[in-house]
Amino acid sequence: MSAPRVMSTDYIEWAKLRAHARYNLATSGVMNFPLKDLGVSLDQLEISGPSFYGYEPLQQALAKKCGVSPDCVVATIGTSMANYLAMAAVIEPGDEVLIEHPAYDPLVAVAQYLGAGVQRFPRRFENDFRIEPAEIQRHVTPCTRLIVLTNLHNPSGVLADDATLRQVGEIARRVGARVLVDEVYLEMLATQSPPVTPRSAFHLGEEFIVTSSLTKAYGLSGLRCGWILARPDLAQKMWRLNDLFGNIPAHTAELLSVIALQRLDKIAARSAALLEKNRALLDRFLDSRSDLACVRPPCGTIVFPRLRLDPTAPVAARFSAAHALSSPACSHADNFFSLLREKYELSVVPGKFFEMPEHFRLGIGGDTATLSDALSCLSSALDSLS
Repeated sequence: MSAPRVMSTDYIEWAKLRAHARYNLATSGVMNFPLKDLGVSLDQLEISGPSFYGYEPLQQALAKKCGVSPDCVVATIGTSMANYLAMAAVIEPGDEVLIEHPAYDPLVAVAQYLGAGVQRFPRRFENDFRIEPAEIQRHVTPCTRLIVLTNLHNPSGVLADDATLRQVGEIARRVGARVLVDEVYLEMLATQSPPVTPRSAFHLGEEFIVTSSLTKAYGLSGLRCGWILARPDLAQKMWRLNDLFGNIPAHTAELLSVIALQRLDKIAARSAALLEKNRALLDRFLDSRSDLACVRPPCGTIVFPRLRLDPTAPVAARFSAAHALSSPACSHADNFFSLLREKYELSVVPGKFFEMPEHFRLGIGGDTATLSDALSCLSSALDSLS
């Protein structure tokens, strides 16, 4: 009997319904960019327009940004839809898909929903969450049709360099597989000081398919401006597949996306200024905590610390009665996250959503003063465990 089909993702439901708090460190992108700062007038906008298989000015703008031909670009409603279309276009039920661990939960869920057999390769905390091509080689098989990874890595924020990705491409080519790289966080390179222009893995070989959006690095989530980079024949297949889910996109969002792409340097500079201050706060916080172990990438909005909790210590010694283990299945880390929410009104992403329950993902893309207060609360919560 075949395994039941995955119909949802627990993480996204949690993020929509239970992540919100007075101090929300669960968000992974830069705070929202205000419409008033985009410098848009109403006469630049329209409700409907000529958008069928791509709105031509947006196709041209995305192609210019990514350094590709417009016929390699598939505009999508955010990176999530981009990932779905990319996977659905290249795998069939029963195909094998090799996905990194830890991984962004919807990537695994989509592959399972499409009927793929999902295998995993490790990105180890002890190795700074780097991609180890030897591990991919060890887990790939002649049945592998797709290798899936994120760059910057979600949840750790670690960058994979071109040399490593080329090795991944060579492994994929030997077994006739493709490589899907979710690059939504790679745009964070443009928010460094000095900024670095992100170079997509799409340019590394025929095996690569890439997804991304304007969401995380620029605070432009509401525009839902996502894209796929794929070879023209595959891009055409994805456009036609997208017909199953929608006829035409919201034209006003397309117009705003074109304007945003024209002003992306200004928007990135705003993100860079914010993150320069926020990363300094994060570094001071992490420097002060011997009870956290953390890989610290040089840029981006996310880190993935590990709690150094003593699992043999009595629960009462580390948690008040109100936060004692509710069942033997609950981890010590889960109780800590409950403590954060109930006593400190603070939210982080529990590591269980990335299959590493002693970790948590912490986002630093919000308001600087609020982040400072949130990190103080997080310190107080950690102090209460000692």
